[in-house]
Amino acid sequence: MQHALTFVIATLCILTICYRLYGVFFVRKVLNADDSEITPSHILEDGKDYVPTKKWVNFGSHFAAIAAAGPLVGPVLAAQYGYLPSFLWLLIGCVVGGAVHDTVVLFASMKHRGKSLSEVAKAELGPVAGWCTGLAMLFIITITMAGLSMVVVHALERNPWGTFAVFMTIPVAICVGLWERYTGSMRGATWVGIIVIFACVIIGPYIQESSFGEWLSLRASTVSLVLPFYAFFATALPVWMLLTPRGYLSSFMKIGVFGALVIGVVFINPEIQFPAVTQFIHGNGPVLAGPVWPFISITIACGAISGFHAFIGSGTTPKQIDKWNDILPVAFGAMLAECVVGVMALIAATSLHPADYFAINSSPEVFAGLGMSVVNLPQLSESIGLDLYGRTGGAVTLAVGMADIFTRIPWFSHLASYFFQFVVMFEAVFILTAVDSGTRVARYLLQDFLGDIWPPLKRTNWMPGAIGCSIVACLLWGYLLNSGDINSVWALFGVSNQLMASIGLMIGATIILRMSEKRWYVLTCLVPLSYLYVTVNYAAYWMVKNVYFNSAAKGFNIFNGTISIVMVALGLVIMVASIQRWFVLWRARGNDEPIELLS
Repeated sequence: MQHALTFVIATLCILTICYRLYGVFFVRKVLNADDSEITPSHILEDGKDYVPTKKWVNFGSHFAAIAAAGPLVGPVLAAQYGYLPSFLWLLIGCVVGGAVHDTVVLFASMKHRGKSLSEVAKAELGPVAGWCTGLAMLFIITITMAGLSMVVVHALERNPWGTFAVFMTIPVAICVGLWERYTGSMRGATWVGIIVIFACVIIGPYIQESSFGEWLSLRASTVSLVLPFYAFFATALPVWMLLTPRGYLSSFMKIGVFGALVIGVVFINPEIQFPAVTQFIHGNGPVLAGPVWPFISITIACGAISGFHAFIGSGTTPKQIDKWNDILPVAFGAMLAECVVGVMALIAATSLHPADYFAINSSPEVFAGLGMSVVNLPQLSESIGLDLYGRTGGAVTLAVGMADIFTRIPWFSHLASYFFQFVVMFEAVFILTAVDSGTRVARYLLQDFLGDIWPPLKRTNWMPGAIGCSIVACLLWGYLLNSGDINSVWALFGVSNQLMASIGLMIGATIILRMSEKRWYVLTCLVPLSYLYVTVNYAAYWMVKNVYFNSAAKGFNIFNGTISIVMVALGLVIMVASIQRWFVLWRARGNDEPIELLS
């Protein structure tokens, strides 16, 4: 049997070496980052969006923005294939793909004064590619909201304790926001907010046994309807009232939970009970229907390589970088840190017995067909105080795995239910924070696109346009949420997300061809791009053929299949535009003038 500590030490050592060698080489040699050049945060400093910020503060905010639920859930779902495929993809995908993608996208956006990736694509590849990139960004935001929300659905269904704790974070965050708004002090509000959130978890058992708890014991279909309804109000409220304070409070939870998990793994050093590979690597698994390739690479996105990071890398972060070499810790370093989060989630899942894992992550009917017998799940269900069978989506599995590790510490052995519910709240709050901001971004994108038809919509402060586009955004991802299972929706999210990452690498390759001293440096982007582009297109083809357009499949959905086809078509248009541009740059033999910052 392998032990968890081996994976933790190997991960930290490998990523540290890669940061010191490949990261420094990529930033200083390939991108030729020069601190003597002024960054956009100084050129356009306005005290609001463009603000020079210290690199480690930037690192913290950037990491908090990119490390949402993806690195928690993806590795848990991919554990179906065994620990080895997931572990290898996390490390290789992160270093060769994800860290390069995040760094080059941030660099490209800074070279264009902090513009969004669609604007960068328009400047580098032409208006058609820019328009296709913007539309792809709208698709990925919509699909991401559905995929992440489905994780919350399965974590809160029939779980009044967790539902109460998660619901209470809303008024707590609003009170913290109001306190800071009208007193100008965040310190006192922060301590009160954290204490109240912990209190909500502690009093959960009393709520669960009450009549109020019975009212909060919601079915999955009910939670699926409530989430888009909630998202509308969260999007319509000012950011300082809910989105910002809850994200701020959740950052403390993130640091605390994973710090505790690392300590628990070091002291307990649990056995990895999963084999290196399982019998499901060829497909027909109870969690993911497809084979290990390409599904390992679309199931684990965040933690390895994620197109969603392009929203952050071409959003707020490039407007705050103080010096050009700060992108090494901020972008490259934050991606490596997220890989560590993904590895810890994988450890939590694979430390469970495989039969217990599959009993949680598949329906009772499917699990019965596997011919497995649960080992520790009855005792875990009893100690946690919740029926754990058939709670698909990954969030419950992660919470069970983490609670199991924590309760192996003798003086914590009787606190399994509290650990479980706290981790469920931790996951749900993270996801809902992403849903708040993601839905708001989708609203902005809709206003931008529809504003070309009706100009008033381009004004983000025009209330009728903001409300109307918010409703449309919630309806779009709400429909996806209610139209499939975790298998089909998460695969749809994975395909769109990794296609977005491919687009980021296409733009990165173009930037490198234009600016690098040696043209072969473009291989830093072309190598991961070649793998990812082939993988994501084959995954889309597999899902369309075997699931979305297959009437006999559980995830049969013409709408989802059509979205997949549209996404692939958009990616193809951008790829053709990129190749044409690469030929032009290659024939120029590196004589093009360096990119100037856009006016």
